[in-house]
Amino acid sequence: MPNAAFVYDDALSQHVLRSDHPMRPVRLRLAYELLSAYGAFDGETSRLINPRSATEEELEWVHTPQYIAAVRALSSGLATERPERFGFAAMGDNPVYPGMYDAATLSSGATLVAAELVAAGRVDVAFSISGGLHHAAPTHASGFCIFNDPAIAIKYFLERGMRVAYVDVDAHHGDGVQDVFYGDDRALTISIHESGSYLFPGTGFVSESGTGEGAGYSVNIPLYPYTEDEPYLWAFREVVPPLIRAFAPDVLVTQLGIDSYHSDPITHLQLTSRGYVDIIREFAALGLPWLALGGGGYDIGAVARCWTLAYGVMLGTEWPDRIPEAVAGQYLSPNLRDTVALEVPDNVRQEVRRYVEDGVSELRREVLSRHGLG
Repeated sequence: MPNAAFVYDDALSQHVLRSDHPMRPVRLRLAYELLSAYGAFDGETSRLINPRSATEEELEWVHTPQYIAAVRALSSGLATERPERFGFAAMGDNPVYPGMYDAATLSSGATLVAAELVAAGRVDVAFSISGGLHHAAPTHASGFCIFNDPAIAIKYFLERGMRVAYVDVDAHHGDGVQDVFYGDDRALTISIHESGSYLFPGTGFVSESGTGEGAGYSVNIPLYPYTEDEPYLWAFREVVPPLIRAFAPDVLVTQLGIDSYHSDPITHLQLTSRGYVDIIREFAALGLPWLALGGGGYDIGAVARCWTLAYGVMLGTEWPDRIPEAVAGQYLSPNLRDTVALEVPDNVRQEVRRYVEDGVSELRREVLSRHGLG
């Protein structure tokens, strides 16, 4: 069985961005409590690991010193700079809140702890659920993200001479990570997401494929709204496993956002827990050292259930479908897995299929052919 680590402490889940903000860190605690109720941390092959805060030097692998200093100052209420200059706004996606510097550095440090475990070969897979904050830019916050922990972790691996394949399954395009490595052929970045024609951040089209030495190493699979499990998995399997095998990385980094879930309140994809688990199984089947990160997800019960299922795959374990009595009262259904049948009109399903087939065909011509996969 695989050796796995889960990086978590309640300190990661206690901050509040704003009372009405869709990003609710309490979802991290729900996932941890559900896994604990299943006994996920009781066996010898699963380690529960405490996080640490990222250092300023580690943040500077991706972010500018001026931006880091601004986040610290805004967090303490001492800033003289306008928050808007750094992507913050009281009623926007990125509000300033007390303690945000500490919360953001702890989340980034949790991901680095997981990366260190994987790089050292101490575990086969490490899951940092507070990570996956893929929109943050070197100079500003974006899309609920202050520091870009996936990019920081990738920099960590690259500095150790490791080639990295990064795959992002969040409903939103992983624009921040793509931008950092857009000219670097040592990092293959793949994002499968709701098309930027319909969803923030408005990017992630097939034509965004890298520049210079990185040409062909940024890969995007945009999807039509209301894409369900079957077309999603078809596109994923057509592109992701063969491309990763052709690239032959030393380590796999995945952003496992579950805002692609059918009941997510701010996106339009239609994945079920069944489809999501199949994605995780595809990653496990690659047999690579694996750093797994959290990400988006705004139906917090669905987040806890799906990340619990994901960690089960990482452990090679099938959890019983009945949610343990100790935590069952926090969920609308007594079942860990979906039982709902989705209702998507036939004409929408046809449009979904046309969109995904056209996108994959364009990818084969314009990007996959560079890797001998056209």
